[in-house]
Amino acid sequence: MKPNYRRGIQISLRVLALLGLLALRLRWPPALFLPAPYDHYASLIIGFLVFGLAASLVVLVLSFFYRKRKRLPARKKDNVIIGLENIYYLLLTFALFMTVLGFWGIDLRTLFTTLSIVAAAIAIISKDYISEIISGIIISFSREIGIDDYVKIGEHKGKITDINFTKIALLNEDDDVIFIPNNKVFTSEIVNYTRREIKKVSIEFSVMIASVKTVEALEKDLTKSIAEYQDHIVPKSYNLKVVDIQKDALNLKFQYVLREINRELEREIRRKTVRRIVNYVKSNLNGQSS
Repeated sequence: MKPNYRRGIQISLRVLALLGLLALRLRWPPALFLPAPYDHYASLIIGFLVFGLAASLVVLVLSFFYRKRKRLPARKKDNVIIGLENIYYLLLTFALFMTVLGFWGIDLRTLFTTLSIVAAAIAIISKDYISEIISGIIISFSREIGIDDYVKIGEHKGKITDINFTKIALLNEDDDVIFIPNNKVFTSEIVNYTRREIKKVSIEFSVMIASVKTVEALEKDLTKSIAEYQDHIVPKSYNLKVVDIQKDALNLKFQYVLREINRELEREIRRKTVRRIVNYVKSNLNGQSS
């Protein structure tokens, strides 16, 4: 079954369910069939279901047209889809809260009066959590970062796998999942490697000066070590920079430009380059000692 066809069936079924609940609420209210207070409880439950179905239907329709416009695969989610789902969950949670209050017989006027008394306490207790949610919604609808983007947030670097109410999930190069609070993401400097135009890869390392014959020789050796990947690297983009010179060591940066962004390939080339650096240094040190 095609995704669009399946989504059309979902929308149709929810529309039918919503119309059925509305008919039950307006034409055949629970008061005609149930004694008090069960008629009140049934009315509240039907009202909650109507609100939940209507909200889910709006999100489903908006997601459908957005996916169609962006040509997004059925199971793939981006920031906008996640943002719509987060707003839906917030509305559903609020509706459930109001329904529970209705079971206790608390009306809106009494509720707002009570909340105004304890507003300061609620703000103090929940301000951090509310701030996380607001930051998460802003990040969800932003264009700076998105799902599957390879980014650097603070000291962490990796691929974004999820954006939820309170945290962003980041898969780093060691395949560790790091959860970063939305507030920290919102206030941190972010480097988005996926969105940059130049697909330059930089490998920083330090070596003892005594272990290096010449910088040119090391650059040539590193370039030769990844010659098997030359079809994926822009010709003549190899460059070994001297970042800093210390008393006994050199801080170097080996750079090259990929033809297209491919994080798995980048990790493979990086791993091979690092191993070659270690072997180069060890061979030179052994040569000097002999």
